Amino acid sequence: MRSLPAGGTSRISIDRPKEFKTEFHPRSCRPDLLQRFEEFGVSNHTPEVPPDEEPWCPFQSRGDFEFAEIAVDASLSKTQINALLDLISRVKMGKTDLTLKNEHDLRRAYDNAAKELTPFTEIPVTAKYKNEDCTYNFYAQSIWEWALDLLQNPQLAPHFVWDAQHLYKHDGEKYKRFFGEPWTGNRWWDIQSELPAGVENAVPFGLILYADKTRLSTQGSVKGYPVIVRCVNLPVEICNSNGVGGGCVVPEDADEEGKTGFTNLKRVVWHESFVKFLEEVGVLSKTGYAHTCYDKVCRSLFPVVLILSADYEEQCMMSLIQGAKGKRPCLVCLVPLDRLHEISRSFPARIVADAVEALRLYSIDCAKGEEQLKQIGLCPISNVFWIVAFSDPHAALSFDRLHFLHLSIWRKHMLEELKKILKDLGRNYEASVEKYVSEFPQWCGLSHFNNFIHIVFSDGNKFHDMSKQVFYVALIYLMHTTSPEGYRLVCMLCMLHSYLQLDSLIGLNIHTESMLTMIEEELLVFNKELKEYLDYLERIGQTDLKTNWDFPKIHLWKHVVHDIRAKGAAHNYSMRPNEKLHGPLKDAYHNSNGRDFTQQILQIDHNRLAIKLLRSRLNSLEEYKQQAEGTEDNKETGTAGISDTQSSIANGHIQLGSPCTVESIQDVKATHGLKDGAFEGFRRKFTEFVNQSLPSYGYALTQWFNVPLQFEIREYRYLRVNYESTVDWGLMSDHLRCNPSFFGSPHFDAALIQHTADKMAFVRLLFMFTCQISTFGTFKFALVQPYTLACLGRRLDRDFQLTRVKALPSTSSMFIPLESIICGAVLVPSDSANEYFVVDHLDSDMFLRMKALLTDQKL
Repeated sequence: MRSLPAGGTSRISIDRPKEFKTEFHPRSCRPDLLQRFEEFGVSNHTPEVPPDEEPWCPFQSRGDFEFAEIAVDASLSKTQINALLDLISRVKMGKTDLTLKNEHDLRRAYDNAAKELTPFTEIPVTAKYKNEDCTYNFYAQSIWEWALDLLQNPQLAPHFVWDAQHLYKHDGEKYKRFFGEPWTGNRWWDIQSELPAGVENAVPFGLILYADKTRLSTQGSVKGYPVIVRCVNLPVEICNSNGVGGGCVVPEDADEEGKTGFTNLKRVVWHESFVKFLEEVGVLSKTGYAHTCYDKVCRSLFPVVLILSADYEEQCMMSLIQGAKGKRPCLVCLVPLDRLHEISRSFPARIVADAVEALRLYSIDCAKGEEQLKQIGLCPISNVFWIVAFSDPHAALSFDRLHFLHLSIWRKHMLEELKKILKDLGRNYEASVEKYVSEFPQWCGLSHFNNFIHIVFSDGNKFHDMSKQVFYVALIYLMHTTSPEGYRLVCMLCMLHSYLQLDSLIGLNIHTESMLTMIEEELLVFNKELKEYLDYLERIGQTDLKTNWDFPKIHLWKHVVHDIRAKGAAHNYSMRPNEKLHGPLKDAYHNSNGRDFTQQILQIDHNRLAIKLLRSRLNSLEEYKQQAEGTEDNKETGTAGISDTQSSIANGHIQLGSPCTVESIQDVKATHGLKDGAFEGFRRKFTEFVNQSLPSYGYALTQWFNVPLQFEIREYRYLRVNYESTVDWGLMSDHLRCNPSFFGSPHFDAALIQHTADKMAFVRLLFMFTCQISTFGTFKFALVQPYTLACLGRRLDRDFQLTRVKALPSTSSMFIPLESIICGAVLVPSDSANEYFVVDHLDSDMFLRMKALLTDQKL
């Protein structure tokens, strides 16, 4: 059974930091910057020069551009395009100029727009296979030409960050460092320190390279190998947007797939292709490139490959290790194959110099060189990333939650084992578990499942959501621990709980040193639970469950803390934003004629990017006009300079929606009072609540306010709660329902509220409404069912760090001001009547809140 780390060395605080300190790299010659919370991260940038008044050029009009944008997004065929243009010509809406007459006009406009972007070029690549030269065509953009496109984009220019930073927040006692964007990590700082000393204003130009093969055809016979490039000098919300930096297609040969010789050929082709791809970048990484930035400072930009984002198979290709079955299958260190599950042990790191020396020896003496390469688990191929300075591929390879956790450790291993254990428990248990899953509370952004045992799909996001729900489902059946199957379930759940803790911690957008310590401690817990599970299977001679956990991805999260310290939060190198781009690539293939499809795909994709570029210019123009129109209003209301997050919260912490007709208190009692005990004494409770609460809001009541039967209220069935994230202090929103028939089913969400000045509580929304009270104005209230913190002495709750709350009787309902709601929450039934578990893995914010609230005992 799980045991908690001794000593309580790590603690999470969700209190607002007192102030921030930014320490810039010494080469920037910038002094340390101290900022209050309200100032940190707020950009006071206003455009110095108005944007282009006709950003849709070279399209002849805005209407032409908007039609082209729709045509690309819908992947319309030639026939569809001509039919739609004919319709528009006949309808003659007259809201904008539309000069296009046929498909030829549109193609000509596309071609003109595409000139705004760096074109793709076809490059032949030659590699030896079976002693013969094999030539393949490689399609790519020049990375540096693409980089210049970014640097010259006026919408992006103000957002570039050049100098490494160490960020600190003050907790009331001292400054504590935290990690977020890539430039806050150690690797950026170290690279900037190592740039040529004689070059003034030398800064890194950081690149992310993503690669992952995808099936273009429905049958899977045609495959593509898109390579996507992003710039990490831009904030993550820009860097991880839908823009594509570059792409290429590497061929697949189904007849030779899996053979060692062909596998080596693919590696040679991959790296030879990338030599062409990175050649110019390699030169500039040593000499630098002078560029006058948005702040009028001329800097020497040194391109570096800071992050490589890929699944394990592609990372093996990038690093040229021998793969999962090699003697040294880790991408970062030299752990032996049979020690992968021993997370508590450390092994020597991979060093590029060792690989270079082994390859040099291989070129002189093949036998000796091959033996040395085997000892470090590398293939006898020169790595393309060696040509780019400060771009150690083993340091650039990064942990990906999507493929390493959600699609691997959880989906392929833990979930499959859990299904086997539940199957052994019998069909009744399986049916009960499926029913519980189908009844799991629905929540915005959380996938809902009617079952999970027999479901088949490959969406990593859905598997991520499933892991959160299955854990609470399986907890209900821990009472059956007297059987061997039940004990195996307990062991597996201990592992699953530790997995969820790690997944939530790794998924935070901001990491403090205490959080990183918690990850390291929890990795040891997971290692212990895995060992106990395997020992138990060995004792009972279990044969149908997995006993060999020596696979690379169970080891790779050992290096995640180093990745965060080096390159910032894990979302900086996530594959999720890049996986989304496979869809448009497949759509482009299906809209091609199947012959010479590579050129057609690239042309379609190029058109799509050109449209996005023009759309960004158009949006910039509209924003500029809105700012110009709102300048006087801002001066009057005093909102100038407030960040988007602060402005949204200032405009309303809560926003009601789905209004019903106005009704009286008497109507509410007649509608709800007879069938729901929560509405018993509605008028009396509301009268007492108003008279007790109004004075606390600063309203002076000269006499007792008596609520009449005809007092009018308006019910609302939707609530949006805007609140400050405890993770990165940005804006978050929860969408809460209080609806007796939401898509045919009752939906009454729960929420965390500020119950008193120093206590918080969970409640379930029963009835939300607004009302006019005397001359004081309109107020927003809710009738809620309160929950109290259940008994803390249960071993189950202690072992799994669960927050259990108990619902008070419906007659104990009470009124609250809607403004007291902090955020939404999900409560799931526990193993005891009227008791519920708080789903703390709902999102990062709830995860931190529950950690801090239980520590401080504020519930």
